[in-house]
Amino acid sequence: MHRLENLHIPENFDYGSIPSLSAESRGKLESVRPLTLGQASRISGIRNSDIMLLMVYLK
Repeated sequence: MHRLENLHIPENFDYGSIPSLSAESRGKLESVRPLTLGQASRISGIRNSDIMLLMVYLK
């Protein structure tokens, strides 16, 4: 996970395209719009499982 800290999230990434992402995480990610996976993982209330799903979709 440490290697993926700097994995960039595209500016216009559609979090709605991840069907298994929790509604709470989707809402927080859409409002904050983190630039990297590391930033996303530090958002309060984002589940680790949702970060892993995001990582899979970004790869």
